[in-house]
Amino acid sequence: MQEKVKIEPQDSFNKQLVGHVHPADWENPQTDEVYNLVVIGAGTAGLVTAAGAAGIGAKVALVERHLMGGDCLNVGCVPSKAIIRSGHMAAAARDAASFGVKTGEVQADFGAVMERMRSLRAGIAHHDSAARFSELGVDVYLGDAKFTGNGTVQVGDRTLRYKRAVIATGARAAAQPIPGLDQVDYLTNETLFSLTELPKRLGIIGAGPIGCEMAQTFARLGSEVFLVEAAHGILPKEERDAAEIVLKGLLRDGVELLCCGKDLQLSKPETGSGVRMRVTGAHAGAYDKTVDQLLVAVGRAPNVEGLNLEAVGVEYDRKGVKVNAQLQTANKRIFACGDVCSPYQFTHAADFMARIVIQNALFHGRKKVDDLVIPWATYTEPELAHVGVTPEAAEKAGDPVDSYTVAMDTVDRAILDGETEGFVRVHVKKGTDKIVGATVVAAHAGDLIGEITLAMKNGIGLGAVASSIHPYPTQAEAVRRVGDAYNRTKLTPTVAKLFKGWLAWQRR
Repeated sequence: MQEKVKIEPQDSFNKQLVGHVHPADWENPQTDEVYNLVVIGAGTAGLVTAAGAAGIGAKVALVERHLMGGDCLNVGCVPSKAIIRSGHMAAAARDAASFGVKTGEVQADFGAVMERMRSLRAGIAHHDSAARFSELGVDVYLGDAKFTGNGTVQVGDRTLRYKRAVIATGARAAAQPIPGLDQVDYLTNETLFSLTELPKRLGIIGAGPIGCEMAQTFARLGSEVFLVEAAHGILPKEERDAAEIVLKGLLRDGVELLCCGKDLQLSKPETGSGVRMRVTGAHAGAYDKTVDQLLVAVGRAPNVEGLNLEAVGVEYDRKGVKVNAQLQTANKRIFACGDVCSPYQFTHAADFMARIVIQNALFHGRKKVDDLVIPWATYTEPELAHVGVTPEAAEKAGDPVDSYTVAMDTVDRAILDGETEGFVRVHVKKGTDKIVGATVVAAHAGDLIGEITLAMKNGIGLGAVASSIHPYPTQAEAVRRVGDAYNRTKLTPTVAKLFKGWLAWQRR
């Protein structure tokens, strides 16, 4: 069974956090009633499932072995975005002179940054607390759950009977096999936010979203950061020119990109503490660096251990619980949602998967997870957001697209804000205005992608987006102007000739 996350340091804020999400004096309910739903796991997927089902009158049990709120609240979205914001403020203060504002020397106080994060996290925690969900009508059980039969779940000395069950146990950091990793100490997202002192030199393995976000943030806060990528470049799932713009931002902030993660060897240094990172050989990518702390930001594993899934015929593999399009497992009475079964390991994806489970589990619905339009964002500066297909994926699938791009350095508000890096690019089905994907790299890409996602989900064409008035000056104008770019393609030479003739006739 996976180890439980340790919340450190034991200050007043972390005690407040734990008091909400795993109170030491919590008493599990005593009932012999049959539950409409037993939900295992109180991360985003489990919380949304439990609250939504209870809200429409279902009898619901929610079981959590460790911390309610899951990764997002405790070791993911919430703490990471808090320190990303502090890094942003440090960078903005250092750049203030270019806006005519003199600030003098800027130095980040890492201890204060992390204390702010812990304070804000503790303040948010009541939303996911055991007490709040109990008030919502959910029976909250704290303890390890395991299936004991087709219709029963054991939690401690209690047997919970159910009509339907939901596995929402999430996933955890699971480092890839790297030579020497088992010989050194390293951080994951589950331990990173327990730091109280800034590492002078920080190594990060993995140039995906977590690795890039933390590399830029720790560099801005004062660390010397070495980011190791396995492929050539960062953010391999993104369009290459968009990822290159983010890379420029990381390099500008002092991050050093190291290649050849597949050839990396780790060891303890011959003297002192820390971790030695080496790639040897005659090629240009060879290096030998010693860092004070190492963050491993690659690898995830589903939390399926100890659930006794074999007893109820639920199939799973190293990627997670196997489900169909309706999020049913091989056992038709048991559903799954969130990171334990999804390749889209985002809080917002878990949220909407949970909504599907409520409908399908309680009302024999046929809602399909394939119908979800799932955007994602990487919160570097600039941010990078994406939804739908890329041109490469569309071409491979035999569905060619037309792409329209507006550069942010042509958008007035972006110019005035000093945020001119990046672009808004929308892909439409070739010869039509049907939106099938988009990439946004911009200061507020995570916000801008929402409008495009809304249009995709509701069948609103790019031409209609262009006809929607956006306030001036805003950076969201870039989205409308992509629509304008599409509309201009309808002015073909033939149409232009007809217009010219008509207007000439009017002048007679």
